[in-house]
Amino acid sequence: MISFTVMAIVFGVIFLAELPDKTALAGLMLGTRYRASYVFAGVAAAFAVHVALAIAAGSVLTLLPHRLVQGVVGVLFLAGAAILLFKKDEEEDDESVRGPADQSFWKVAGAGFMLILVAEFGDLTQIMTANLAARYDSPVSVGVGAVLGLWAVGGLGILGGRTLMRHVPLRLITRIAAAVMVALAGFSLYEAIAG
Repeated sequence: MISFTVMAIVFGVIFLAELPDKTALAGLMLGTRYRASYVFAGVAAAFAVHVALAIAAGSVLTLLPHRLVQGVVGVLFLAGAAILLFKKDEEEDDESVRGPADQSFWKVAGAGFMLILVAEFGDLTQIMTANLAARYDSPVSVGVGAVLGLWAVGGLGILGGRTLMRHVPLRLITRIAAAVMVALAGFSLYEAIAG
């Protein structure tokens, strides 16, 4: 069964957590050099693979005792919030993203796919997606919310990330994402203790 509430929560958490990530910058750089729709096709496919892997990991966690899972999820959300708040801003140079030599769909989409597949493996949002899948026990709702959140950030990065960052300070976005994760950690830890 699909829960639109779970989808909306997951979308918001993943969207906010991914915005300050290097992925938006990488998408922006590829999007300025190559056809945006080609880049997005590759990026979107890579995000779908990452979410599928995270949902599988989260579904395995649901086989463990509920209180233990909630405790682990709560601690991991707190760790995610700490990572967002205390990580140093990484400056990406233009040479860190090299695109394909021509503009064919398969080469551009393939470059976007490989870049995101490698850069996002084990990333905070992938771990958060697994945590959310374990917390809500609604893998389809979590998967759809996470994929849509990642696709939205990828699309923003490709089409206009630089403009968004001019109007919304990165520090504010990071703090909002961290606050949401602290709230989710609190709920999870409360369930682990009270349950």
